[in-house]
Amino acid sequence: MKKKLRKIWKWIDDRGGVTEALKPLLKHPVPPGTGWNYVWGSATLFCFIIQVITGIALAFMFQPSVDSAYQSLQYIEHKAFLGHFIRGLHNWGASGMVVLIGIHMIRVYLNAVYKYPREMNWLTGVVLFGTTITLAFTGQLMRWDSNGVWTAILAAEQMGRIPIIGDYIAYFFLGGTTLGGETFNRFFSLHVFVLPGIIAMLIVVHLYLVIRNGISEPPKAGRLVDPKTYRDWYENLLKEKGVPFFPDVMWRDVVFSFGLFIVLAGLAIWMGAPELSDPPDPTILEVEPHPDWYFEWIYATFATMNRNLEPYYLFFAPLIVAVVLLSVPFLWNKGERSPKRRPWAVGIVVFMSVAIISLTILGLRAPWVPKYDADPLVYTSIPGNSEKAAKGVEVMNKMKCLYCHKIGKHGGQSGPELKNVQNRMTRSQLIIRIVNGTDDMPGFGGSLKSDELDALVEYLMVKNKEKGLLPPPPKKKEIIKKQTHD
Repeated sequence: MKKKLRKIWKWIDDRGGVTEALKPLLKHPVPPGTGWNYVWGSATLFCFIIQVITGIALAFMFQPSVDSAYQSLQYIEHKAFLGHFIRGLHNWGASGMVVLIGIHMIRVYLNAVYKYPREMNWLTGVVLFGTTITLAFTGQLMRWDSNGVWTAILAAEQMGRIPIIGDYIAYFFLGGTTLGGETFNRFFSLHVFVLPGIIAMLIVVHLYLVIRNGISEPPKAGRLVDPKTYRDWYENLLKEKGVPFFPDVMWRDVVFSFGLFIVLAGLAIWMGAPELSDPPDPTILEVEPHPDWYFEWIYATFATMNRNLEPYYLFFAPLIVAVVLLSVPFLWNKGERSPKRRPWAVGIVVFMSVAIISLTILGLRAPWVPKYDADPLVYTSIPGNSEKAAKGVEVMNKMKCLYCHKIGKHGGQSGPELKNVQNRMTRSQLIIRIVNGTDDMPGFGGSLKSDELDALVEYLMVKNKEKGLLPPPPKKKEIIKKQTHD
């Protein structure tokens, strides 16, 4: 059997020239000192390969239409053989690709690899980064649940507010004036065909440039890049101290990618992909749309920003970022590469990293979002021992005040906490606030009877509101999760 396989391989290699084509790539020399810090690019490529394989597997079972997409994903997640694992691996592979391409760009920027002669490496990398982010965003609508649909609606609304060109962008984004089948078809085509194809072509160009211009040597303080002499110096370095890419360097890429697969597979098995929310229903407004976690920092930025500034931020921020990133290799294509001599570069990376991580944490918490699943207040005995205060608790629960306000462990955080509101406001001030509302709170003067308003204020003026308050019951698991193992 081995002889037959060896004979077949020799025939293929002789006619196809596989060894002849791959040997120069595997044996091309690499500067000495390239260590584990050089694995991020190959790890990103590995994640893309995972996305292609799992995407094809999902495509065999997924039904791309607004009428059946949601149900087909439910089938994949809970009934199809290995469906839970494949969908989870696709989800975590996307997270890994976004994170790793970000780390790769940070490493390249800190080591100033964008300098001569690798300017085009950086430019193709920037376009790859932008295309990867777009690919990740389009994937969210493929779930066609209420979270994905409302996220797309909010994104289209924000884009529509961009001065002058906003309406055209929103129209292209939705495939029309409203979200529907055209929107889904557009996102599906982008996510499955257009963007992966663009990424694949860019990867080929990027790898060609890496091989043509060579892998950058580790930076050394005081060793400057001079376009007039760099190529000759680099060639001499490879002749004197260069090591073959295979196996001296490639083994690290293989080991890291194997470890990465173990991590992603573990996350796919134990955590899986995000559970689908309810099917999309435009009549249900009590929805809390959230982007995937790697977009939470953008979500938090808009949520905490002055609404009047949002259209200008949407237009100018991406434009400025793109112009700056694409200008980097032209403005600083020579000189010092070592981060030790470029503290401003380190400072920029640290500042941006801290800002993005902080905003991501804030976005995951989302204190500005009403808590639509807030449990009602239940007391063993009403504080103040007053019938009017007891009725105030009923009014509190009836008017859904706990969606936005918190008492003890109950309620949301988008409005002020009411535990000690009696210390901040008088009875008259509370009545005025409840009846008229504010910029961030609707007025309830038209929906509350006078006795209900009086009872609600009576309760809010009571001290020790947590006394006798039962803690919220533990959240029940979703019924659909219980059916996973049925």
